[in-house]
Amino acid sequence: MTFRDATEADLPAIVAIYNAAIPGRMATADTEPVTVAQRLPWLREHERASRPLWLAVDGAQPLGWLSFQSFYGRPAYHATAELSVYVAPEQQRRGVALALVTRALAEAPRLGLHTLLGFVFGHNAPSLALFERLGFERWALLPRVAELDGVERDLVIVGRRVSLSRPAP
Repeated sequence: MTFRDATEADLPAIVAIYNAAIPGRMATADTEPVTVAQRLPWLREHERASRPLWLAVDGAQPLGWLSFQSFYGRPAYHATAELSVYVAPEQQRRGVALALVTRALAEAPRLGLHTLLGFVFGHNAPSLALFERLGFERWALLPRVAELDGVERDLVIVGRRVSLSRPAP
């Protein structure tokens, strides 16, 4: 498995992996498939904002992807980013997400990031376990903030400091 920055040519594979997660109602609040055209501005924003979008591949085969998103859109949060990670259904439980998040932790300081966040549905036990395995802690619980197919779902915010900045005065 290798990693590389995603390109526009990768967008169909990225969208296919994302759309495969929608029916399971475990990993995204989207309830309908997205299109490549809808995601193109998102990809371009990653390029402009210095927030990587990585593709994990085995040769030419896309296995999964990870993106960094700026948190809350205010300058004071410049050193905080939200991680999103999605793995192709046939590649799940093979260490792809673990490898992607591990790489994100290692590269975060180089990207000027001190804090990484994950927003995970409370019923998504595999993702919560992955983040906890990598030292993320549960920082917040937003009870019943999402509704999927008539079922209210919790959102858990996990976080991890990846480097220490100077102490507050």
